[in-house]
Amino acid sequence: MGLNRAPMERRGIRERMKVLSVASECVPFVKTGGLADVAGALPGALARLGVEVRVLMPGYPAMKAALPEDAEPRALARLPGGRASVISAQAAGVDVMVLDSPRLFDRPGNPYLGPDGRDWSDNHLRYGAFCRAAARIATNGVGGWRPDVVHLHDWQAGLTAAYLKLGRRPAPPSLFTIHNIALQGLFPPAATTPLGLPRGGFHPGGFEYFGQVGFLKAGLVYADRISTVSPTYARELTRPEFGMGLEGVVASRRAEVHGILNGIDLEVWNPETDPQIAARFSARSPARKAGNRAALARRFKLRDDGTGPLFCVVSRLTRQKGLDLLLEVLPRLLARGASLALLGSGDADLESEYQAAAADNPGRIGVVIGWDEPLSHLMQAGSDAILVPSRFEPCGLTQLHGLRYGTLPVVARTGGLADTVIDANEAALRAGAATGFQFSPVSAAALADAVDRACDAFADGKLWSAMVRRAMRHPVGWGASAEAYARLYSELVEPAT
Repeated sequence: MGLNRAPMERRGIRERMKVLSVASECVPFVKTGGLADVAGALPGALARLGVEVRVLMPGYPAMKAALPEDAEPRALARLPGGRASVISAQAAGVDVMVLDSPRLFDRPGNPYLGPDGRDWSDNHLRYGAFCRAAARIATNGVGGWRPDVVHLHDWQAGLTAAYLKLGRRPAPPSLFTIHNIALQGLFPPAATTPLGLPRGGFHPGGFEYFGQVGFLKAGLVYADRISTVSPTYARELTRPEFGMGLEGVVASRRAEVHGILNGIDLEVWNPETDPQIAARFSARSPARKAGNRAALARRFKLRDDGTGPLFCVVSRLTRQKGLDLLLEVLPRLLARGASLALLGSGDADLESEYQAAAADNPGRIGVVIGWDEPLSHLMQAGSDAILVPSRFEPCGLTQLHGLRYGTLPVVARTGGLADTVIDANEAALRAGAATGFQFSPVSAAALADAVDRACDAFADGKLWSAMVRRAMRHPVGWGASAEAYARLYSELVEPAT
């Protein structure tokens, strides 16, 4: 629902602010992770607060294919990697600015990886040019449009903050959001010259990181403010086990670091209207969810006798996601009469082990290797619980999808998982507040205990139904978080005196 002027002023949000969002991927055009979901959904939520956002994206083939045919390019000055232009248009309801540089971005498939599965050797030039273009647009404007604030996302946009801060012309303030500090964009020191970076910035207090040029570190050092995607992750990043070598840099700017939870698109993820599920349902009629469980069981060739919960996993198959721990827990899960449907891809050894587990347990474990967006919707609608045993998780989105669809999350107590799921401990159960199950430490034993607690709760039909209804009513949209971002933008434009 839109907000009128008076409430916006009370919240300290400056109207008609212009924001340039710089992101290397954006739903519905290009996606490899949660960054794309944020870049695609946040502008719409901010628009309802009177904030105008334009998303700057590289001109990948899929991005350019989404542009209207009459979109006009505007030439930019020469960038690292050659000449380029920027195309401003609206596509799929998103106001986008596309950096058209065929030499750098006209490549099919994954935006960051070549056909051999390795990073493109010129990624420093590709995303250096992207950052340089962002800085020029921020400073000079395009077609009479100039932003008040520049919002940078992850390492691919991080160098923009250095270009803005170290440039000769006045530039708008910048906010740098860390979606995953493990991905840092590190390149040899020789990259300094083709990127047009001043040698004076290549030191520990600048963009240098253990002898390399660090794109993400540049964002941390030179942006005016820093945010990350959950309050708990913001605190975790100051500790060595989570900071990936940058914990000291984050800690030194602690007063300027803000943890703002991600949300999900409530129109795309809506069990009452979702065209990709078998039976639509709501918190008022959760019993209709059973039709989706039956459809999911058929899709994964699972026996559906209803005696135990149907767990699901929708994830990259990596150690970071804790999927090696789940393999150890499968015997306990099956002994409790539960079943598992898994969708994902990642480490070859984990893929093979899950496929072997499915072959050894037909009717109890089903596995689909790869990605299938419609199937992910059916899995959220048809499962009873979703497993997210991540060793670290900046925010996480699948547990939010689970809450929205009444699929109770079983999560590690870390990052955004800790911030979004209310554990079914005794106090929460007595207060009628529990929405899922947390476990700590992140170990196979603790995960097995959480699976046991979920199975025990499932056996109590009245308790489980109450938790499902509560989970489906839990706020998981962008409303509050969009307001937090809008206030942060306003503070950048008009600092408190």
